[in-house]
Amino acid sequence: MTYVEGFVVAVPAANKDEYRKHAADAVPLFKEFGVTRHVEAWGDDVPVGKTTDFQGAVQAKDDEVVVFSWFEYPDKATRDAANEKMMADPRMEEMGASMPFDGSRMIFAGFDAIVDEGAGGPMGYVDGFLVPVPPANKDAYRAMAQGVAPVFTDHGATRVVEAWGDDLTDGKVTDYSRAVKAQDGENTVFSWIEWPDKATRDAGMAKVMEDERMKTPADDMPFDGKRMIYGGFAPILDA
Repeated sequence: MTYVEGFVVAVPAANKDEYRKHAADAVPLFKEFGVTRHVEAWGDDVPVGKTTDFQGAVQAKDDEVVVFSWFEYPDKATRDAANEKMMADPRMEEMGASMPFDGSRMIFAGFDAIVDEGAGGPMGYVDGFLVPVPPANKDAYRAMAQGVAPVFTDHGATRVVEAWGDDLTDGKVTDYSRAVKAQDGENTVFSWIEWPDKATRDAGMAKVMEDERMKTPADDMPFDGKRMIYGGFAPILDA
């Protein structure tokens, strides 16, 4: 199943075009390394949370926008080989020297897809999520996710992906564990829902919230919903 390298980045709003170009210029290089899909999605509907949120995850400043981004690989072996090549390629060093954002606050890690539902297709909007889940609840979380994925696709979503934290590292400034305020060894799930456009997403989400299949008591959820991070993003690159 798909292996995911997930990123969350704080980018100065004034650098949007420069960031898009920086990412687009890197597409051929990442494809050479084995990336099968590269998505960059610009923060559009990213709420401030009471406990956690995307802004806090990357210590975003007032003039910065959160970007939700990912690479897809066919498997972990391809991703691991790609990372080795990247570390040794001088072109990556050149890219790193001209990043239009603060790389020290970027969070990234490898995730193993445990749910991948929907046919996909042209994507005009994406909802992104970070979820803290106890390792003992992995199977329960997967079962729950598999149960609710059809609710989203029934109401207009084209793809639902849930990816289990597999290669999470501790960052010096920020990381996924701190983003969701992980407790007692909790893992982080990197998840997204693809929609053809924002209008379909807005209408679909309203229907999802009213769908009886979503009426799961809070006590039965296999994670702490108060620390789940979510937001809506507009793709600026889908290669």
